[in-house]
Amino acid sequence: MQIIKSLLKVIVFVCPVTATAQSTYLYQGSKETRFIERLEIKQQTNTNLNFSTLKPFNRKYIVQEVEFLDSARMGYKDSTGVDMHREWTDLDLTPVDEYNMRSLLMNSSEWVTTPREDFLSKKPIWNTFYKTQANFLEVNNKDFFLAVNPVLQIRQAVEPGYKEGIFLNSRGVSLRGMIAKKVGFASIITENQERGPQFFQEYVNSTRSVPGAGFYKNFKKTGVDYFDARGYVTFNAAKFIDFQFGYDKNFIGNGYRSLFLSDFGNSNLFLKVNTRIWKLNYQNLFMELMPQFTKKSDTLLDRKYAAMHHLSMNVTKWLNIGLFEGVIFGRRNRFDFEYLNPIIFYRHVEGTVGSPDNAVAGFDFKANVAHRLQFYGQFLLDEFRINEIRNVPKSWVNKFGIQLGAKYVDAFGVRNLDLQFETNRVRPFTYSHNDTTANYTHYNQPLAHPLGANFQEFIGVLHYQPGPRWNIDATAIYYYKGLDSAGTNFGGDIFKNYNTRNQPDDNFTLGNGARAKCLNALLNISYEFRQNLFFEASLQHRNYKIEGVSGQSNTTLVTAGIRLNMFRREYNFN
Repeated sequence: MQIIKSLLKVIVFVCPVTATAQSTYLYQGSKETRFIERLEIKQQTNTNLNFSTLKPFNRKYIVQEVEFLDSARMGYKDSTGVDMHREWTDLDLTPVDEYNMRSLLMNSSEWVTTPREDFLSKKPIWNTFYKTQANFLEVNNKDFFLAVNPVLQIRQAVEPGYKEGIFLNSRGVSLRGMIAKKVGFASIITENQERGPQFFQEYVNSTRSVPGAGFYKNFKKTGVDYFDARGYVTFNAAKFIDFQFGYDKNFIGNGYRSLFLSDFGNSNLFLKVNTRIWKLNYQNLFMELMPQFTKKSDTLLDRKYAAMHHLSMNVTKWLNIGLFEGVIFGRRNRFDFEYLNPIIFYRHVEGTVGSPDNAVAGFDFKANVAHRLQFYGQFLLDEFRINEIRNVPKSWVNKFGIQLGAKYVDAFGVRNLDLQFETNRVRPFTYSHNDTTANYTHYNQPLAHPLGANFQEFIGVLHYQPGPRWNIDATAIYYYKGLDSAGTNFGGDIFKNYNTRNQPDDNFTLGNGARAKCLNALLNISYEFRQNLFFEASLQHRNYKIEGVSGQSNTTLVTAGIRLNMFRREYNFN
């Protein structure tokens, strides 16, 4: 932590904060994220939106793009009478899109350039609270902006055959703001009590962590009590360079999952440097992580560190490609300063220091087609030997992962019906290392895909918004995964040293070991009663079975709840 703080001080000293305006980012699970991705596909040639691979989204940038779209559709013409933005003018937006657009602007009103009276509440509380529809308390003047909101999620569920009640009680507060439009800040703090379904409880007991969170205390024997606090500050060091320092989550990818870095696990301390210029977007991410541990009392946990680069380029107005590299430092409580170089290839550094660390590299792409489709994918390379691929395809050293996916908006001509299909395939031993400190994990959870390695996954997603306030979401996830069996490491557990494998090195196929098969399906219906306040009901069914083992695990959940200014809790990780 001290290393990253020291690095931040050096950056501020060398690159003083300029007058360039600085923004905060959307919260995890924000409803605006889906709308921006939909808008990108429908517009197709907006090169600024094509940088949406990196999440969360910057509020300033998305408001700029949406305001431009809103004004360009008015048909503004140059002095010769030619419409310079015909591709925007012809953009087919539904009434639901219009509602979502207004909602997006309302929830990031600090960047809206034209005052909007329709953002104001008709009946503020004591003429102080909810003066605007989106924020409980809002201060917006020339040199200071502040938005404070309550955070709430209360869910009750029934799991037939299980006598305990399933519940989630989350309460907290979120805030974001800017000082003189030079420094931004944001935070969200929640106190949570949760008893998830039985497979959730099994995950907590086996990993000693709460999915998506981390440290917890037992609550009513089978429940968990955990505190989730995130926050960061942002500033500009130059016109095109943004800095973010804080404790939160990041996501790299265009899919439902990510093979590079996901927001599935616990938050972490990080410093992010994002450079956006011309057709390029370059992100440097330095993180402080925690290796696998067993916490028994109040003791200081060890640390490990990671550094990642992602460079993306708009090759055409509809095609974006990206290069990724990352390394996990396999040295407890010690930062290797050679990895601070923001440009050099990490594989070179890793070799220079003796190759003790876990380095990965990757490639991603995204193509928008026909204003309705998007094709995307990732290829992650942990270890790749061309001779082994050609001659010994089952060799354990062929460690890589592949993601392919497609999105289809206004599917089959049905307005506001969006579909997504995705498949993820990760070979055995990917993400693992011979030094278990250096595996691709944080706080007893994977940094990328929640299934780790040695699996094939298929995902189908349906989102339908029949009216501005109604949302119907259906998700089906099927996977098979090879588990360890009879004391043999088959490469599915990324926390294990890959040298503990004890079968022939040329005989590792996908799904080797005790093969587990799982189908996890969810249907959720929600109604937005007022801005960011949702009433929800859902039905979930999960079937899990290990081949060769008698019996299977069937879970059915019927859930109802209320959610305010918070992402929806989902049990979709295994």
